[in-house]
Amino acid sequence: MNEVIEAEVLIIGCGIAGAAAALEAAKKGRKILIVTKHPQPTESNTFYAQGGIVSLGQDDDPELLKRDIIETGDGINNPTAVQILVEEGKKLVDHILIEELQVPFSRSSPDELDYAQEAGHSRRRILHVKDATGRTIEERFLQTLQQFKNVTLLPNHTAVDLLTIPHHSKDPIAHYREPECIGAYVLDNATKKVKMVLAPATILATGGCGRVFLYTSNPENSIGDGYAMASRAGARLVNMEYIQFHPTSLFHRDVDGFLISETLRGEGARLTTKDGQLFMHKYSEKAELAPRDEVTRAIYEEMINTNSNYVYLDLASYTQVDIPKRFPTIYKTCLQYGIDITREPIPVVPAAHYCCGGVLVDDWGRTTLKNLFAVGEVSCTGVHGANRLASTSLLEGLVWGTRASRYINEHFPGKLPYQPSEIHEWYYPHVQESIDPALIHQDWLTIRSTMWNYAGIIRTKKRLERAQADLSYLAHRIQKFYREAEMDPKIVGLKHGIQVAMLITAAALNNPLSRGAHYIRNSSF
Repeated sequence: MNEVIEAEVLIIGCGIAGAAAALEAAKKGRKILIVTKHPQPTESNTFYAQGGIVSLGQDDDPELLKRDIIETGDGINNPTAVQILVEEGKKLVDHILIEELQVPFSRSSPDELDYAQEAGHSRRRILHVKDATGRTIEERFLQTLQQFKNVTLLPNHTAVDLLTIPHHSKDPIAHYREPECIGAYVLDNATKKVKMVLAPATILATGGCGRVFLYTSNPENSIGDGYAMASRAGARLVNMEYIQFHPTSLFHRDVDGFLISETLRGEGARLTTKDGQLFMHKYSEKAELAPRDEVTRAIYEEMINTNSNYVYLDLASYTQVDIPKRFPTIYKTCLQYGIDITREPIPVVPAAHYCCGGVLVDDWGRTTLKNLFAVGEVSCTGVHGANRLASTSLLEGLVWGTRASRYINEHFPGKLPYQPSEIHEWYYPHVQESIDPALIHQDWLTIRSTMWNYAGIIRTKKRLERAQADLSYLAHRIQKFYREAEMDPKIVGLKHGIQVAMLITAAALNNPLSRGAHYIRNSSF
């Protein structure tokens, strides 16, 4: 018999979106369960967000921000969602982050907040805590949530599948009812046993999927679990082809995807070839402050043209800021690997960074599956269109995490009409094979190499078709592996990862138009 846990609101993931949702629901006394697959609940994309969060600068207004978002998104943004973000964003930053959580944003003077500028922005409007903004916000959220007795954190548990009716119901009559989500199966990573979590409202806040690519700025767990689970449950996904690549991650043999914030270019850093030649002026009038997709492709082209595996980002020669004070995390990390960014340029390469698509949601974070919500990067509100404007992701997570729980609080679905005895228990095969780490490693290497080479920065129809064929073949082997192996977070992650890779590839093949973060070269569609 599965262990059964009941909650009023189940939140899977605890970055800024999941944490904001938890805080809003907690204030209304809801019984909340937060599931995170890492032993440390802080581990999330939010934790590693260096640059900052969008607000409104001193000479700014919502219409300017709206224009910048839509221009960067190549005009296919959801206008309603963008309007919500620009109208509610600053209010929530001020009320929740500054007043309630007391996030110590950097200041230009004792009485003035310091606003940074990043690519695609026409004003200085990015609030930051030096270069550790996400980490500070995440820690403040968790410190606050731990004060609520109605909030339970369940770390080191991996979400395996969403529980849905009628799919998981033992009652054949349930097939005549509207499909709905009633919780999730979650795997205790320590005991390797699956638990049944039942909840009237479930919020996906699982983050992104950068780790399905060979080079990424995302942490280890960002393999797209939420996309895979929502897709299997029947929720609608959109815009999965729009994978944003960050132009600058640190290039070093001993470093795995350390991000070099876009804020460096906002403070004047310039991109050069290995022999010191500036090149961004050849690709955009905005040069280093062009949108991320343009900068990424420019770097990619220069690497090809110069037969190099990296370019340089030179901050020391072009900025007047106190580098160790303004960018302490980047300064210390680079120095750890022998690079003094106050004296020399930083070797950088592009890396998969953010998924602009995801589980389709409405203005309140509701998916197309009843009682399932999605917030943060796993969702697609339409705010980002074809390409995300820098530092809008934390703001979107804050806004929609809060809005989702406000909706739940006002329209709480009530007690579940289903008892645990009416739901299928998790099936364990009679003979369970042990996990072979070599197989897991090789399958992931195949997925990541395939996605990087065939469905990465620059795509062609032939590359995508090759990716689809190779991934489809591998998917059959992984599915067989999954059915026969003992339950383990590594095999669960592999199953999710291959499915997400196939979702991205299929979406890219179905869209013959180059736009934003989806770039097709010499298309014969």
